[in-house]
Amino acid sequence: MKQETQVSIHPLAQFAAQLRWSDVPAPVQRRAEDLWVDWFGSVLAGCQARPVASIARFALSQGPAQGPSEVIGLGASSSPMMAALANAAASHVAEQDDVHNGSVFHPAAVVFPPALAVAQQIGASGAQLMAACVAGYEVGIRVGEFLGRSHYKVFHTTATAGTLAATAAVGRLLELTPAQMQHAFGSAGTQSAGLWEFLRTAADSKQLHTAHAAAAGLMAAYLAKDGFTGAQDIFTGPQGMAAGMSSDANPAKLTEGLGTRWATAETSFKWHASCRHTHPAADALLQVMREHGVGTGDIAQVTCHVHQGAIDVLGPVVSPATVHQSKFSMGTVLALAARHGHAGLTEFDRDYLAPDTVALREKVRMELDAEVDAAYPRRWIGKVTVRTFDGRALQGRVDDPKGDPGNTLSRDEITAKALRLAEYGAAVPASEAEAAVQRLWQVARWPRVQRLVCIQQPMFTTQGDKP
Repeated sequence: MKQETQVSIHPLAQFAAQLRWSDVPAPVQRRAEDLWVDWFGSVLAGCQARPVASIARFALSQGPAQGPSEVIGLGASSSPMMAALANAAASHVAEQDDVHNGSVFHPAAVVFPPALAVAQQIGASGAQLMAACVAGYEVGIRVGEFLGRSHYKVFHTTATAGTLAATAAVGRLLELTPAQMQHAFGSAGTQSAGLWEFLRTAADSKQLHTAHAAAAGLMAAYLAKDGFTGAQDIFTGPQGMAAGMSSDANPAKLTEGLGTRWATAETSFKWHASCRHTHPAADALLQVMREHGVGTGDIAQVTCHVHQGAIDVLGPVVSPATVHQSKFSMGTVLALAARHGHAGLTEFDRDYLAPDTVALREKVRMELDAEVDAAYPRRWIGKVTVRTFDGRALQGRVDDPKGDPGNTLSRDEITAKALRLAEYGAAVPASEAEAAVQRLWQVARWPRVQRLVCIQQPMFTTQGDKP
């Protein structure tokens, strides 16, 4: 008879399996609600984009054609797994979903879609849903921090750590025991994947990354509920995640401050519709232009003093060929911000290849900065040097880019952002989007999680070349 090795339960599995909404401090509850409404705007902005439409068509073709879980913005429904697949793809395409600096991880895109889909299936309350989502944030952020900077150089952390985050959220809703949660983590970790190579050729893989993470994490939790076993030391085992995916993994990060330090509350909102690595420099450039009265025609050169992670991710994008690829071009983002005061979705669609944008783009370069690099990823400092045609060298610095916890968005700003994103996506009428956002703010009081958008007929079109 086979003897099973006795393994202690990892504190992270214990935490995720037992977290209740009442355990979460009130300020963290409010931040979780903020992140929930912010996510809703992103999924509506992206639900009909071309790459998302491909994934949604695939998901709906796999069925069932109707189910308990909503495919947001399309008037469709399916199984939890297929709905999570489609909604997670939609969440990450507009580049407006949240980000946690220290882990370089976008939690909302991989936590809310599977949690919502399962909550709708099982009839969970709003408080149960939100507790599960906080569990997902806390786990995913800590896994991202654990895997370290070397991991992010090659792997898309939202795809890898995101699989564990999705598992934690779904596992909490399914009321997994700590032992089952540990098995689920093992199954999630062995499925975690996502490589940055897609950026070089403007491929659609980023949407696949979040879709896969959400669906794979959901599957891992359901399998564990059914007695399926997973690796018991998926994090630090000799052939586990750290061994295969990192050269600077720090196991202490998995449990640091667990239950007292709430990483959910550290999560930032995205103001510009671009890769977060561009935001600090964009804000610093806008500061220089505002404080010194600099116009776009005055700029001879902009040097962005950045961390190595920005160079790793943005460096390969030299001549962006698509809207989505342009969001990973430091020069394009700064050019749009300089021209319009904000690099938003409409600005990207309309002007990412406009002659004035391209001319400014070519004046921007990145340079590794020791101070900025040492602070990263805990802090994302923005520093630029702007050289003008009249010979000035102007310095700009932003320690808290707009959207960071130290410079956060108000609830009015979050509501306005969500409605602006909904209008951009054009998947639902403005009146329905506004009504949905007002309902979402009350999520913790819901006795049962039902549909977020009340559309009866499918509105399945695609937005041409929108990202």
